[in-house]
Amino acid sequence: MSQRVPLSVLDLAPASEGLGRRAALDDALSLAVLAEGVGYRRYWMAEHHGSQTFMSSATSLLLGRAAEHTSTIRLGAGGVMLPNHSPLMVAEYYGTLATIYGSRFDLGLGRAPGTDPVTATALRRGSAQISDFAADVASLLTYLAPTEVNSDNRLSGAEAAALGIQPSPAQLHARVRAIPGEGTRIPLWMLGSSTGGAQVAATLGLPYSFASHFAPKYLAQALHVYRTHFDATAPTAQVSEPYVMAGINMLVAPTQSEADELFTSYQMMKARLRRGSAGPLMRPQKTHLIDRGNSVLDPTAYVGPPERIVDEIDVFVDTYDLDEVIVTSYAWDPALRRRSYQLLAEAWHA
Repeated sequence: MSQRVPLSVLDLAPASEGLGRRAALDDALSLAVLAEGVGYRRYWMAEHHGSQTFMSSATSLLLGRAAEHTSTIRLGAGGVMLPNHSPLMVAEYYGTLATIYGSRFDLGLGRAPGTDPVTATALRRGSAQISDFAADVASLLTYLAPTEVNSDNRLSGAEAAALGIQPSPAQLHARVRAIPGEGTRIPLWMLGSSTGGAQVAATLGLPYSFASHFAPKYLAQALHVYRTHFDATAPTAQVSEPYVMAGINMLVAPTQSEADELFTSYQMMKARLRRGSAGPLMRPQKTHLIDRGNSVLDPTAYVGPPERIVDEIDVFVDTYDLDEVIVTSYAWDPALRRRSYQLLAEAWHA
């Protein structure tokens, strides 16, 4: 068999009923350390706000914590919901991380709010129109690019403000710079769950990560758009040819029966969200087992022993000609959640 594509981890720092929010954040750190140890290529965190289930609202802070306890795994945002932020501040935050910890950060960028409309308003969210989003991505790339040495040593205003000096306008430079940030060239990825993100990724020449872990029915169409329209000559291009990563949900356990039971925590969470309520992951319950053939389950939710799941992912990779797979797993018990990732990695690399 040819060499398998890399596996990466997507984490939302889920909270578990009865264990508390601090535990969820500590468990996220433990997962990052495990992911590095068992051979995952990346550990990404997804930005969500106002959630009772997911604690990954301040992703840059959590990734900095992960960087303190790891040394080789790539760390990144999967993603930063760019309309929630100023491109300058994103460049400063992640540029600071890269300046401290080196060139192992990724910036996955998305247009979705990662929350409800009320919270999105509180975030002072900007435009998510494709044209505005593409312009923000281009600005972010500019901020992260190198700046010519001594090209403009006039005041930025920050130095003057720190010392209480009132400079004249002629003393201030007119160009905005991200410091730290400029020159770090942090790789950008485009995220998507529809064809919109695929078109932006293609036009800008960026690698593309598709959220097939929750929008699998749009995967084939989005990849066709991305690969058909990919422009390697774009000034913003970061890869010379299309590069695709796609996501799956998985729950791996030694036996099918145990995996099915543990997966009920995810099933109950999804059913509860459909009813309009939310909360931490619930304990698994056999009485809530849902048949895997039921349409409630996503086609990319792979549940079972490691050998079976590896075979299913192999088929997934071959079907869509993927370059990488990013996996997410939910279990009420954080130790069993980590075991799920570990069993998959061991079988994948065997």
